[in-house]
Amino acid sequence: MKDDRATRVDARPAPALRRYVSSYVGFDLRGFPAGVHCGPPGRVLTAVISLSGPLAVATGVDDASPVTRFDSVAGGLMCRSVAIHHDGRQQGVQVSLTPLGARAVYGMPAAALAHQLVPLDELLGALGVELVDRLRTATTWAARFAALDELLLRAVGRSAGGKRVPPVRPEVAEAWNRLVAARGRVQVGAVAAELGWSRRYLTERFHSEVGLLPKTFARVLRFEHAHELATAHDPLPWADVATLSGYADQAHLVRDWGEFTGRSPTAWRRGEVLLGTG
Repeated sequence: MKDDRATRVDARPAPALRRYVSSYVGFDLRGFPAGVHCGPPGRVLTAVISLSGPLAVATGVDDASPVTRFDSVAGGLMCRSVAIHHDGRQQGVQVSLTPLGARAVYGMPAAALAHQLVPLDELLGALGVELVDRLRTATTWAARFAALDELLLRAVGRSAGGKRVPPVRPEVAEAWNRLVAARGRVQVGAVAAELGWSRRYLTERFHSEVGLLPKTFARVLRFEHAHELATAHDPLPWADVATLSGYADQAHLVRDWGEFTGRSPTAWRRGEVLLGTG
């Protein structure tokens, strides 16, 4: 019997984690056609723990990037979508970290992970192994989210106690907050002037912490907004998506969409068999 099911469960981390971890998402997708899902770039660093078979992931879509299999995987900020190869079923938990939270949880700046996919246990060590085991052993989403809270709080405590990395410059944190609040629709020079830095100095400091240039990060944020509009249950026409997300015109959106997904908007929508799963 065919099992068609799309389950998504969202949860907020424990209050003490919310500076560093923006969300948890549990997902159980079954009965869909096999294909390649484009995991889009965005404002967060994503970690995924599979609750079924290994994840087959590549750092590019339709570009012959090698496919690697992970039981759990962590990624830095990207300038293009990752390709998630699936057989019509995916079950797991996604954890979204802020770039500035990478130091607290992983003990390193987000820049150290930019454009990369690495096994989660390489970053968390024994805690990463325990995390996968706990999530797979748990029988409810609530229990899985509770285990995430417990183990990530331990990771944060370990990083703070060991003083492995210096704190994030507050100006960089403020620049990130302002870019995110504006969905990328703000001039980097204006942000630098408000912080009392030159544009060049802000660019250098931001890149060394986050792993992307602030102008590039602003483009990612604009694309992220467009992607949210395009994946809504009642998606808007592409021209409206372009206008609402701050593109000069639809042609501008098409160029960025191709750069960030490896596909035109039309080809992306045609190939995304997991659209509409929530």
